[in-house]
Amino acid sequence: MKKVLWIGGMMVLGVAFVALLGSVTMGLWNWLVPELFAGPTITFWQALGLFILSKILFSGFGKGGSHRSGPWKNYWKEKWSGMTPEERETFKRKMKDKWCSPSQARSEQE
Repeated sequence: MKKVLWIGGMMVLGVAFVALLGSVTMGLWNWLVPELFAGPTITFWQALGLFILSKILFSGFGKGGSHRSGPWKNYWKEKWSGMTPEERETFKRKMKDKWCSPSQARSEQE
């Protein structure tokens, strides 16, 4: 009986959490997007769908974590440890040139 109550409580908390996520997403969207971009307002269900879509696109289906975890972390760790100090500096410079704005790259060089 205690287990059934616990499972029921967890289900209620899960539904409440999903409702909160949908409401917060809808509120933020309807507050910001129409005013800033002259976009449409959305319903609760559209907001929930938008939240799920963004979760899929930006986080994937796997376990939580950042983009720095997984197989790429080990790949870059091995690659970095195999570089000489000169190769590391060259790599850093190329990454700054490619990904930083020109003003950022100049201020970092000074």
